[in-house]
Amino acid sequence: MKIGILMTGHPPDSLAGNGRYDAYFERLLDGNGFEFEGWAVVDGEFPPGVEAADGWLITGSRHGAYEQHDWIPPLEDFIRRAFEVGVPMIGVCFGHQIIAQALGGQVEKFAGGWSVGRTEYDMGGRKVAINAWHQDQVTQRPGSAEVFASTDFCENAGLVYGDRIWTIQPHPEYDSDFIDGLISSRGRGVVPDPLLEAARDRLDAPTDRMEVARTMAEFFMKERA
Repeated sequence: MKIGILMTGHPPDSLAGNGRYDAYFERLLDGNGFEFEGWAVVDGEFPPGVEAADGWLITGSRHGAYEQHDWIPPLEDFIRRAFEVGVPMIGVCFGHQIIAQALGGQVEKFAGGWSVGRTEYDMGGRKVAINAWHQDQVTQRPGSAEVFASTDFCENAGLVYGDRIWTIQPHPEYDSDFIDGLISSRGRGVVPDPLLEAARDRLDAPTDRMEVARTMAEFFMKERA
């Protein structure tokens, strides 16, 4: 199965040694027999069509889904086309947000502030810990979406659209080292210092990122009519 990865951003220069964002997801989903190909849509690089892969994954970004960038309208068109024809798609953070926006939801810079570092999400009454890094969030979900993960801070943290789309606000691809790097490279002066220090204090706590990775892989591989 070929997974196409649509990169909507790039890691900070200080963390570029670990590769582009497609490499993070290739490592996360390794061992499932997937073939991968990445397109940097943030740079205007798009696949020829939704048929170019068997499943699609949209990454995180430092940009807002509501911002005016030339690559956002064609990405939304791509999302709607994939949804229409039933090619499975996963969105993470910005990917989660842009999919919701493309399908009729609303994304905002959340007045309640930021969520950074290890965060526990309610998934059907079970607590699942994943690293977060966001202020924007889906404040109104599309009518076709159902919630599967939430917190008091982020009501629509995980959305599923039938068997076609699965999206999540936090970052299963981010380990503690990457969060530590983000605190230093992108956090200072943007995220309030107390939140950054609290996130740093939680760096050694375990997460359930690989459990979430298994869920993502199973979503791609499930049988569909």
